Amino acid sequence: MAIADTNAIIKTYLDTCTTLTALVSTRIYCPRLPENAVLPAVSFFTRGGTSTPYIPGIISPSVQFDCWADNPITARQVYRALYDNLQGKQNIATGSTQGIISAIEEVQGQDLVDNEIPNYFKVLTFFNIMIRAE
Repeated sequence: MAIADTNAIIKTYLDTCTTLTALVSTRIYCPRLPENAVLPAVSFFTRGGTSTPYIPGIISPSVQFDCWADNPITARQVYRALYDNLQGKQNIATGSTQGIISAIEEVQGQDLVDNEIPNYFKVLTFFNIMIRAE
C-alpha cells in the first residue's frame, strides 16, 4: 500500500474552503511562500508528527500554517478563516479513500511581523491533523 502525500491532501481540502479562498484566492502554498508573492496568502508545511506501524495509512502530522497579509488585521482575518475551516473538523474526504479524519489547533494564532521582508505580516499557528493517507 502506498502512502499519499499528506501536504497534497491538506492543500486539496483547503482549496475547497470558500471562506478561506474568498480572502486568498488560489494563494495557498506548500512549503513556503514564493518570493514576491501577492498577499494575502497562506503557506504551510509539516513540521513533524506521529504514525503507527499497526495502521500505516493513518498519519498525524503537526502542521505549521502562516497566514500572510500586508497588514496585521487582514493577516488575522486569514487566520480566522483557516481556523474556522480546520478546528474540530472531522471526516472530510479529499479522495476516494483519503481525507482528514480530524484537525485540532495545537497553538493559537500568534501575530508576527516579518523582520526580513518589509510590510509582510503573519499569524502563525500549528494544527495536529489526523489524515487517512492510503
